Amino acid sequence: MHSPALAIRHTPLVAVYGTLKRGLRNHHWLANAEFVGADTLTTATLYDIGPYPGAKAEPSNGVEIEVFRVDAGRLKALDRLEDYRVRAPKRGTYDRAVYRTAFGPAWLYLYNPDVSGYSAIRAGGWPTSA
Repeated sequence: MHSPALAIRHTPLVAVYGTLKRGLRNHHWLANAEFVGADTLTTATLYDIGPYPGAKAEPSNGVEIEVFRVDAGRLKALDRLEDYRVRAPKRGTYDRAVYRTAFGPAWLYLYNPDVSGYSAIRAGGWPTSA
């Protein structure tokens, strides 16, 4: 449970894997954020929810992420977009957790709802070409 101001003191980086990536429909939420670089995570698996993916804390063969440097205001906006609830993180659509990346620790939004019936993406990225 971290407010955006406290979260940014912990780490100013956020890792994205879906519609927030460069060239995708929600990237405008990161328009003025500094792109730090691309990486892969083997500690998260993506699920294709349809119009967007959701990440779960499950092993994978490496899912693609993009890492950005953000400020507290931008993280607060991302929290609203992802329905992250500071006081009850498990009750929102996404929770937020710190993951290790090649650029240092970064916040990653984890999907709270059940993913039964959705296709897992254990390697590569979203959207998939398959």
